[in-house]
Amino acid sequence: MLQPSFNREDVEIIEKSRDFQGYFGIDRYVIRHRAFEGGWFGPIKREVFERGHAAAMLPYDPQTREFVMCEQFRIGAYAANWPAWQLELVAGIIETGETAEDVIRRESIEECGRAVSDLIPIQSYLVSPGGTSESIDLFFGRVSVESGQGIFGVPEEGENIRTLIVPETALLELLKDGKLSNAATLIAAQWFALNRSRILEKWETAKPL
Repeated sequence: MLQPSFNREDVEIIEKSRDFQGYFGIDRYVIRHRAFEGGWFGPIKREVFERGHAAAMLPYDPQTREFVMCEQFRIGAYAANWPAWQLELVAGIIETGETAEDVIRRESIEECGRAVSDLIPIQSYLVSPGGTSESIDLFFGRVSVESGQGIFGVPEEGENIRTLIVPETALLELLKDGKLSNAATLIAAQWFALNRSRILEKWETAKPL
């Protein structure tokens, strides 16, 4: 298995400052790090976008073979001239003292009105390591679609979320056609496509917890 060439001890922080604090923060670093050819590389200056770490879940009902998806406005997509209303997973920021599983169970109620009966970890990954420290703990969750579609979210937190019931064939078609435009949704859909048979075999033979 490939291993990184260096570790944290091979980075020297020369200077670090918080240059902006608003809804998110931006830290400025001046660093140097070990060079592949030997010695040190740098110094170099970099800004790091700080917004904490998140958890996200693709909610699925194995009885109906449908997903519960969230649609909401995203300023980053708007600024990038992409569709500003994105089809997304249930997700939230991990607060101090919370586990990723705590966040998923809370956000599933707030964002789509569903309790989660089973959770399967998919992957933890860095969102964009060249410019932000943010990571996401990604899950696949078992829910019921019985209550249908609706409007959810916490308006005081700037959330106006529409839930959609999406047949698995429709989501897999979006995946096939390259129509999923945010990383967490894309990764979760790909994982489901690879693990569908195993998930159905497990969940169709077991009652929800």
